[in-house]
Amino acid sequence: MYQDLLLATDGSDAARRATDHGIELASKLEATLHVLSVSEAGPQATEKQDRLRSDPEDEAVSAAERAREAADQEGVDVTTDIRQGVPQEQIVDYAETNPIDMVIVGTAGRSGLDHLISGSVAEEIVRNAPVPVLTVRERT
Repeated sequence: MYQDLLLATDGSDAARRATDHGIELASKLEATLHVLSVSEAGPQATEKQDRLRSDPEDEAVSAAERAREAADQEGVDVTTDIRQGVPQEQIVDYAETNPIDMVIVGTAGRSGLDHLISGSVAEEIVRNAPVPVLTVRERT
């Protein structure tokens, strides 16, 4: 039933927890783990880039590589892909255009004003993905 799992990662703490869950689940199901990282585009990406003073493309590649290495260590079949754009749109598009059975994504669990202003990538994925979505909360 679940043979192809899509793990969306940006390298954040929440994404690292989702990676651990995704690898464990893929291992138990003998599934392929498809790792996707999105180099962000748009107004939020500019704000994030200014704060971190780093290259979004390099961040995306590094996040995907870390997840791939962790999956390899556990003997999980893994593929990686890097896309550019709005993360939630690219993740949903990947799930729609590839044989994906489930999406795994981390969530920081923001609420209140922060959530209203920036929205939630995970929430948009849950609303729009064509397959079940497993959300993994960041430890609080």
